[in-house]
Amino acid sequence: LEKMTDLVAIWEVALSDGVHKIEFEHGTTSGKRVVYVDGKEEIRKEWMFKLVGKETFTVGAAKTKATINIDAVSGFAYEYTLEINGKSLKKYMENRSKTTNTWVLSLGGTDYRVVLEKDTMDVWCNGQKMETAGEFVEDGTETHFSVGDHSCCIKAVSSGKRKEGIIHTLIVDDREIPEAVE
Repeated sequence: LEKMTDLVAIWEVALSDGVHKIEFEHGTTSGKRVVYVDGKEEIRKEWMFKLVGKETFTVGAAKTKATINIDAVSGFAYEYTLEINGKSLKKYMENRSKTTNTWVLSLGGTDYRVVLEKDTMDVWCNGQKMETAGEFVEDGTETHFSVGDHSCCIKAVSSGKRKEGIIHTLIVDDREIPEAVE
């Protein structure tokens, strides 16, 4: 395995199926461009005469579109920016925090990352989309699923305030799990 001598950027991207690591090599003398997602080579281009431009690829189980933009800043200095679904990484993550809830918990010595996609009510756990059963209850809805032999439930209850909307709470084995900040 050759040494990543031209590694110029590393990003961590939190998606529903997990946190993905994107690494980018840019050889400014050879024009080489290599993109790795979670350590796996996705794109390799040798001897590119144009040192600026973009590389587009997909990330994660949902094949989320990602683009690395390569811009010349001054002289031989370059700036590398990552876009996810056409938005800057910062904007994408801000928007994502509005459309998803994430919980991180440990059960029997195993760490789990549970993500609720609010628009579809899909539930993901450690990269797998979960089988769920939804039901209407007196004060809202409950989405039931299992992690190992643990019963889990995401309760959706109106906050009573228009700006806050619906509050989602994860309950595992009758214990409320605090939401994680990613």
